[in-house]
Amino acid sequence: MKKMIKEYLNTDYKFDKVTFLGLIFLVVVFAGIFGWVYEIFFYYMNSGFKTVYWRGNNFLPWINIYAYGALIVCFFAYKKRKKPIQVFLIGSISCGIFELLSGYVLYGVLGRERCWNYNEEILNFGNIGGYVCLRSILVFGFSSLLLIYLVLPLFFKLAKKMNKKAFFVLSISLFSIFIIDELYNLIFSKLLNLPKALNIYKNLGFKYMHFSR
Repeated sequence: MKKMIKEYLNTDYKFDKVTFLGLIFLVVVFAGIFGWVYEIFFYYMNSGFKTVYWRGNNFLPWINIYAYGALIVCFFAYKKRKKPIQVFLIGSISCGIFELLSGYVLYGVLGRERCWNYNEEILNFGNIGGYVCLRSILVFGFSSLLLIYLVLPLFFKLAKKMNKKAFFVLSISLFSIFIIDELYNLIFSKLLNLPKALNIYKNLGFKYMHFSR
């Protein structure tokens, strides 16, 4: 592991466009799943370790905002990978701003149903309008360290060892599964009047968090 990370820190990787795209797909899948796992645990803790709530609006365990945040971190922090403090700060600030703007636009401007509201959660010190708080910013920072110093080195190693075509097929297959799920629940369920994952899971007895506006 140490050898892999040392090589990762000191190598200026040059991936072809197909492999680079495959890496992006894997980051999107991983980050969305990571965010889902984090939120499942946090809201279980938030309930006093009494209730498990399903998070996200998809059939699969994946939350899109974490995928977008991971791409932002990769874009801004990857070149600073030799400086972990800067990676932490870049991840914290960039994702904190992204979460704040996302919450303000979605709930403050468009008036959509809220998926999070830090005014109604534990460990919410320093929250702004319920859109972002110190705890979420710190989580983004530590998650950025995990992404830059563990996840990316593993994905890079995988990309180097696997056949290029096989790597791309693997990554685009995983990515497609989650994106089809996302598109179904965001678009096709409305256009074709089909049941959303949210409604199906509620009928099956899954519990969801509900927040005030």
